[in-house]
Amino acid sequence: MAQSIFEQTGEQIADTVHKASRAASAAAEAIEDGVGTARRAAKRGTYAAEELLLDARRRIQRYPVETIVATFAAGIAAGSALSWLMRHNAACDKADAREVDQMSR
Repeated sequence: MAQSIFEQTGEQIADTVHKASRAASAAAEAIEDGVGTARRAAKRGTYAAEELLLDARRRIQRYPVETIVATFAAGIAAGSALSWLMRHNAACDKADAREVDQMSR
């Protein structure tokens, strides 16, 4: 009787160790798959960036005037947007200051 309990306990321990080993192997495999996927994605991103740069260089060489005009227009648009944001933020700050001033009275 005592020996059979020890045998059962030993079998359960062996089974648990086996299951833990399989789980560790599955986890290691999943990590390796994830690393491989990340590396492939990084390579694809690098290739896409290189292709974008080459395409931009070709466009600049083929259409220099249009490139300059487009760059100028983008600069004007960005400057206008920043200017508007700064004015809007200043107006909000003034309104907030007026509110605080009225609350303190």
